[in-house]
Formats: sequence, structure tokens, C-alpha cells
Amino acid sequence: MSQAVHPLHVPPSAPARASRGRRRFRFAALAAVALAAWLAPVAVGGLDTARAEEAEASDTTVSWSVRPADTLQGTARPNFGYEAMPGETIDDAILVTNRSTTGIELDVYAADGFLTTDGSLDILTRDEESTELGSWVDVETETVSVASGQTVEIPFSVTVPADVPPGDYAAGLVASMSVDAEGVVTERRLGSRMHLRVLGELAPALAVSDVSVAYAGTPNPFAPGDATVTFTLTNTGNARLAPGAVVSVAGPFGLAPITVRSAEIPELLPGSSIERTVQVAGVLPLFLLTADLAGSADVVARPGDDVAAVDVTSVAASASTWAVPWTLLALILAVAALVAWRLAARRRAKAAQQRAVGDAVAAALAERDAADASRATDASVASDASGATDASGATDASSDAGPTEGAGDGARERVDAG
Repeated sequence: MSQAVHPLHVPPSAPARASRGRRRFRFAALAAVALAAWLAPVAVGGLDTARAEEAEASDTTVSWSVRPADTLQGTARPNFGYEAMPGETIDDAILVTNRSTTGIELDVYAADGFLTTDGSLDILTRDEESTELGSWVDVETETVSVASGQTVEIPFSVTVPADVPPGDYAAGLVASMSVDAEGVVTERRLGSRMHLRVLGELAPALAVSDVSVAYAGTPNPFAPGDATVTFTLTNTGNARLAPGAVVSVAGPFGLAPITVRSAEIPELLPGSSIERTVQVAGVLPLFLLTADLAGSADVVARPGDDVAAVDVTSVAASASTWAVPWTLLALILAVAALVAWRLAARRRAKAAQQRAVGDAVAAALAERDAADASRATDASVASDASGATDASGATDASSDAGPTEGAGDGARERVDAG
């Protein structure tokens, strides 16, 4: 790789500085020459070593590519795609090109395909047993030696079992090499995917499960937050599907709905599932949120296939969660606590006032009763004293009148007797 060298420019508007710079440059140049002469063997040796290692790495780098061959099954194909009846055999071929500077030896085999968690198509390892399309592929040459720059065509056949049920099947045809790195053997694989539709009645079906929704609010109780909706789509039919999903989030009674279409969802093989998460922004904290999911799908068709008439029943599911504006709720609780405290304080003050009035009334009544009792006692004592005086006067009067009346009686008696 060539590198461009940019010259050093001295600004023309600074002649004085350029003159002083020349003297400094001469000194620096001499020092640089001396340093370069001292370090020259080391630098050259290191550079030669690096170039040698780079050349060795480029010489030992192994690279190859694979692609479908141009056959009666098609030309310029990105991958292998077939339709066949049960019991039918398909003949095809794959091209392997060695892009290395040395010859390589590769293993060629097919294996069943499956979906990874991110929706990518992968195939089983060579140690795992294939039970479907991967086991129906018969490669003519399982081990191939390819010279540098050479392209080799490897024929293979696909024999569909006579009793296989209709539907879509997936596999991969790969050229692999085992690499031993410090005692750890890894398999490098390059291949092309293979799809086979066994003709018969297609029964596409889609299911949705594990729907959940979570809400993340903001410190501002009146500002909208974000809802996170997670769900799982499963291909429960026998046809390859291109699914889609629409998520709607709303408050109680459908208030303030927000609808979001899920990002592109990878194709689903029959029996495979994929989990997806959708972020819904601008959701108001309406205390209770409900997320409604509507799933749909189309049957994946090969160019020229007529499967548009096969309908896939839509699916739906929902989930709810609390979307509480905690700041507003805390404010409401604080105001309610303050009001309750004020009311309780007022009740306590009123009760204390009533107790004080009651105590005052009770004291007044007690004082009045004491005064009444005192007056009643005084009156009783005065009445008793007056009665005693009247009785003493009556006794004296009786003793004074007694002799007189007796003497009169005696005199009267004496008169009568004379």
C-alpha cells in the first residue's frame, strides 16, 4: 500500500521566524541524522520482520467462497430453492472457489437449518444428526481439494421421502475446514441456504404468546413516558411465514392510544419462534395501561409461485401494567397528609376548647352548689335558734300565770263555800 507524503510548508508571511527556524532546523537535522545512524539497524530489522510476518500472514490466510452453480434448476441464484413432490429427486450442484494462495482441502456436507434467537438461519454442526432436509441431501464428493484460484463444481442430489408431509423445510449446504488453534479445534463454514417446499396442502398458522408490557415514567408527573412491549411469535403451521406485528398502548377505556408497527421481523420456519420487543414513546401515565398486539403473516413464496390465495389467520393478545405518576401521587399524598394533620389539629383544638368550657361550667356549678349548700346550712342553723327562743318564752309565761289562776280558783272556791 502506498502512502502519500505531505511536504512541510513555511508560512511566507513570517520571514524572520523562518530565518531563526533555519538555524534550529540545521541543529535538529544533525541530531536526527545522528539518532537515525544509531537506530538504523534496529529500525530496519524491525520493519523487515514486520513485513515478513505480514507476508507470511497473507500467504497463510485461507479464504474460499461458495455459491449455487448454474444448472437446470436456475442461474445466478442467491441460494437453493426447490419445489418437489414426495418421492421426487432433484439434481443440482454447488461451486467452491479457493481464494487463498495455497491449495486447501474442504469438507462438503448438508445439515438441517434452524433459526437463532436473532432470527438468522443457521445449521446444525456436523456432530449433530439431521432428521429432515439436511438428511435428504446426498453430496457426490464429501471431501474436495481445491488449488489456489481454482473453482470446483460439486454435484449433489435431494431425494424427498415418499411419506414426508407437505410443507416447507430448510437446510444449508456448506464447505468447511477444521482449524486447530492452540489445541482448540474450531470449524470454519461457508455455505448457501436451501429451502424446499414439499407440494401438498399448506396449512399456515401463526401464534402469539408471552405478551408483557412495562412502563417507565419521568419525574414530571404530567410528561409522557415510554412503554416496552415484549411478545413471542411462533409459526405453528407447515409453511414459511413473513410475520408482522402492530402494538397499541392506551389508558383506561382506550384513552390516549398510541400505535406502533414492529420493526421488520425475520421469516419464521415451521415450528420456530422469535421474541421481539417494541418501544412505544409518548405514553401518558394514566395509572393503568393496556398493550394490544395484533399479529399477521404472509406465506413466503418463491418467484413464480402462486400462494397468495393462502390466508394466514391473524392473532391478537394483550397485557396490562400500572403507569402511576409517582411524583403526582407523592404530591397528592403529601397534600392529603397535610390536610389530615390540619383537620386533626383543629379537632384536637376544638376538643381542648370544649374540655376547658366543660371544666369551667363544672367548676361554676360546683361553686354554685357549694354556695347553695352553705346558705341552706346557715338557714337551718337560724331556724333552730329561733325555735329555741320561742319555747323558752312560752315556759316563762306558763309559770307566771299558774299561781294566779290557782289563787283565783281558791278564792272562788272559798266564796262558794261561804
